[in-house]
Amino acid sequence: MATTRSLHILNRQQHFLNKVHATWLARGFANKSDEGWLSSMFAHKVDARKDAHSNLLSKKETSNLYKIQFHNVKPECMEAYNKMSDEVQKELHRDASYPCEVIGSWNTWYGEQDQAVHLWRYSGGYPALTECLRKLNRNTAYLAFRKERSKMLISRCNQLLLEFSFWNEPAPRSGPNIYELRTYQLVPGTMIEWGNHWARAIKYRQENNEAVGGFFTQIGELYVVHHLWAYKDLQSRQETRNFAWLKEGWDANVHYTMPLIQKMESRIMIPMEHSPLQ
Repeated sequence: MATTRSLHILNRQQHFLNKVHATWLARGFANKSDEGWLSSMFAHKVDARKDAHSNLLSKKETSNLYKIQFHNVKPECMEAYNKMSDEVQKELHRDASYPCEVIGSWNTWYGEQDQAVHLWRYSGGYPALTECLRKLNRNTAYLAFRKERSKMLISRCNQLLLEFSFWNEPAPRSGPNIYELRTYQLVPGTMIEWGNHWARAIKYRQENNEAVGGFFTQIGELYVVHHLWAYKDLQSRQETRNFAWLKEGWDANVHYTMPLIQKMESRIMIPMEHSPLQ
């Protein structure tokens, strides 16, 4: 049974690769009259819109704003950094006047090493973010934490995000789990098309409760998408991803979204002890 299933997966993957290969060969020998047909093989056309991507793709029923932080930590400081982050996040969560919460905190396991990743949610959008920054700039304990933290970091960056309307709302979950953060740099102008495809494709990746959240950038590096997944372990990840290829329609989603990607990255992350996502 396992062998038959594995062969089925391989056949579907090979069928997909053959389609891509054949299309690229045709593209090389086609004349001008073929260009419209060939482009339709790689991308569904989308009607011109007169509204911002954020209004078309994000959740309407909430006004949540997300922030993702990437901190590259000096290797010898990682343990102290994690402990300090735990203490500060718990202190902020105890104060209900801060309209923000940590969704998850992780250390990168595979990917860029000695890295911490934090995902924050601001309930109330940009006004909530502004209110938090104003309060934190008057919080002497937090300012002392930032000063001490600066001694532990090599570099840091952050992005402000909105969540896709068709993805799960990120919610605390028990562990143990590993998390995969898949980051896609899209071709400018293709965010709507990406959303159209994934609004259909997400149904193929929810049966095992692996879908945690999907986001796109508003401030920071633009046309960046983050998909966050949870798995019991690396073997479970492999089996879950292979199983998607058995479902009719998944290969089409991969086929049509591949040309939209300029660059992609995968991080495997381990939750910090205090992370709500375990």
